[in-house]
Amino acid sequence: MDWQRYTLVGGIAAVLLALVYQWNDFKEQHAPTLDQKTVVHHQAEETTSLPGSPSSSGSSELPEEGAVPEVGGSTQPKLITVNTDTLSLLIDPNGGDIVKVALRKYYEKLNTPDRPLILLNQTRSHTYVSKSGLVGGQGNCSAGRPLFSSDSSEYALQEGKDTLTVDLKQSQGGIGFTKRFTFTRGNYLIKVSYLVDNGRDKPLLAGMCGEIVRDSLEPPVDVGIGVSPFLGAALHTSEENYFKQDFEDIAKKPTTETIQGGWVAMVQHYFLSAWIPNQEERNTFRLKPVGNGLYSMGFTSPQLRIEPGQQGTVEASFYAGPKDVFALEKISPYLDLTVDYGWLWWLAKPMFRVLNWIHEHIVDNWGWSIILLTVFIKALLFPLSAAGLRSMARMRKFAPQMKKLQEQYKDNRQKLAEETMKLYRREKINPVGGCLPLLLQMPVFIGLYWMLMETVELRHAPWIGWIHDLSVKDPYFILPVFMGVTMWFMQKLNPQPTDPTQAKIMQLMPIMMTFFFLWFPAGLVLYWIANNLISIAQTWFINRQVEAASK
Repeated sequence: MDWQRYTLVGGIAAVLLALVYQWNDFKEQHAPTLDQKTVVHHQAEETTSLPGSPSSSGSSELPEEGAVPEVGGSTQPKLITVNTDTLSLLIDPNGGDIVKVALRKYYEKLNTPDRPLILLNQTRSHTYVSKSGLVGGQGNCSAGRPLFSSDSSEYALQEGKDTLTVDLKQSQGGIGFTKRFTFTRGNYLIKVSYLVDNGRDKPLLAGMCGEIVRDSLEPPVDVGIGVSPFLGAALHTSEENYFKQDFEDIAKKPTTETIQGGWVAMVQHYFLSAWIPNQEERNTFRLKPVGNGLYSMGFTSPQLRIEPGQQGTVEASFYAGPKDVFALEKISPYLDLTVDYGWLWWLAKPMFRVLNWIHEHIVDNWGWSIILLTVFIKALLFPLSAAGLRSMARMRKFAPQMKKLQEQYKDNRQKLAEETMKLYRREKINPVGGCLPLLLQMPVFIGLYWMLMETVELRHAPWIGWIHDLSVKDPYFILPVFMGVTMWFMQKLNPQPTDPTQAKIMQLMPIMMTFFFLWFPAGLVLYWIANNLISIAQTWFINRQVEAASK
């Protein structure tokens, strides 16, 4: 009775086929067509207004209800450059919008410090910008872009300073506006504040809006074979801590949600941008298409009443950076869920905590940390594995008797099944004992796969020698081949199938697995190698125990 082997083989084959299908679909969608080095164009004749933008001139009259007047600029001023230790930005004075963000500590490609990864950008072929403004009515951050002035066109965080403040100023009809960006050393979170001075004789209502405007162009990503990383919008709702929609879903069913606090984010592999409004207020969030292939992910805050002659401040925070779990946890509740571990998050999340602890306290190398994590997981699962290994060791011992029974009753399957069960009962062999523990370990493997896929710390992280990036495939395929060798050795330690056809299938498994693992991230292959080596040691140890007990 080798049905349990067929079940195991079938399960592994199904998982691998699903991964191949998803990988092929993902590779077709992720053609590296984005020229991220092209900067937003300044000339008026080359600039395309975003949907919802009015003409260059706006109304200067205060509406009857006392809302903030919408004003616009008529020229294209020079973009403002801001540099900190973590970020390089371009701010457009026409609206005070962030039109480019480069992450200085993350490179576009391995070992290219002169080419930081560009997260936000606006080019002829790609739009991904962050907009914010003051609103009084429905709240459209793309309408009536005011033209701000600044003391300088270049700002930089100085040595010995922890913060940098960039003020953009504008006045209209007796109302003074200061749009203030506050940057903090070592941080990707930008505080955006509006300081409003009401010089009129009527009360003023001012609410803040912020939005991320993006097209659906997917950034070039090389994750090897596997499930596609999510690309799209996410927010915290009253019903779900992490609600996400891809661009197709947003086009079909726009979303509006009003909750206390909250956040809205644009999520991609390893990185995200997010607006986090005042957590003490009830804010309205919207995910919607805005035409011309663009999508808006934004919020509107409640309106603040500013009396005549008084000043008021409304503010929010904008994050543009890596999916750092610990940093995101501190910014807003559930924002760390944008590090999407899939449906096995309850396994992947604690595994990452252990992996990070090992890296911080034991060994400052992510490759060795993965190996030590594997040792920890195998030690934790050893009681379960030992039971299965003992069952397989007994089956290996009585394999000759099984073969005799199959030859003796090859024409009588019913009798063969009866005699096989008698042998199992007599020798206390559990026919599923060796299969079930292996199947139970599959969720650990899948959870670890998602964890390694979403861990930005592994991006461009070296191990030893030729492995310079654990997040991509081994460039020379040495690890996958070695993994296949360890799998072959592991097979030799386990009982061989008595059925010739099944035996041939099992002999091909190391070759098949090696082929599939050629495109897996090196970090995941490293885990599988360590897992196999420890399994070989455990199998050898259990086999010796069973042999000694039988003697």
